[in-house]
Amino acid sequence: MSEFDINQIRRLDGGLLLVFRELLRTRRASTVADRLGLSPSAISHALNRLRDLFDDPLFIRRPHGFEPTRRAEELGPQVEALIELTGRTLTRDAGFDPLRAHRLFRFAAPEFVTALIGAELINRLKTAAPEVTFGVSFAGEEDAFRALRKGEIDFAIGRFGAARPGFIVEALFEDHYCVAARRDHPQLRGEISEPQWQGIGHIYAWSAAEVGGDVGEAHLRIKHLASVPQWLTALAMAASTDGLVTCPRRLAERHAERLGLQVLNMPFPPQGISVSVMRRTGATDAGVDWFLGQVRAAVEA
Repeated sequence: MSEFDINQIRRLDGGLLLVFRELLRTRRASTVADRLGLSPSAISHALNRLRDLFDDPLFIRRPHGFEPTRRAEELGPQVEALIELTGRTLTRDAGFDPLRAHRLFRFAAPEFVTALIGAELINRLKTAAPEVTFGVSFAGEEDAFRALRKGEIDFAIGRFGAARPGFIVEALFEDHYCVAARRDHPQLRGEISEPQWQGIGHIYAWSAAEVGGDVGEAHLRIKHLASVPQWLTALAMAASTDGLVTCPRRLAERHAERLGLQVLNMPFPPQGISVSVMRRTGATDAGVDWFLGQVRAAVEA
């Protein structure tokens, strides 16, 4: 290691890394000060030290807060990894004991996924981790990305595009669309034709946070009865009317018996749904790993 490298390391401390990470997440010095229990002047002093250390402005003050430079964005994943490694080094036991843990896991997911796994997760945690709870927020890709960046959630579930710098995207499950109708529907007995699918009338569920809001161009040809923001609302309405719901098959099958629904194949090749998990790169956490295992099990239950 060169003298230059040694001198650089001597000027760096964990507090500077924490200030950097929180500024990158929140973009506001006052929020960073509150989170870290520091004064505004201490944050300003730390930022000046960071700028000198990395020979870059790092964060530019704007009317809406601090805007990170390209160099700051590039450093983000490396700083996150350093903090995670430091935490693991200083923690005597980095494992996770679900029976003894008291923890709240936070994640973002569309209502479709929450309705699919929520009850099963609660039942699993009741025996496997009695003092572990979870909180879910509905969020589209951009909102989920911002929440992850700020450290407000542990992971996000949804239909995401390519992984962004500093984040990884892992497959969770595959699904496809089907048709749900009440079991005693006067026109349907276990199958549906395309003219029936187009003409009977649909209760359409859609929101910005959903994994997919349509079945391709085909949805433009159907008769609409109503539009609602949540899948379970649409399914409950279909259970008491002659309306149809074109929805993810796993969701329909999970709730068909309770709601008195029949689940039908689409009258044409259905659009697929790929659901993934997005996490911060380098964010090693045995608890989150364990909880994601419970999520995967709940999907397949």
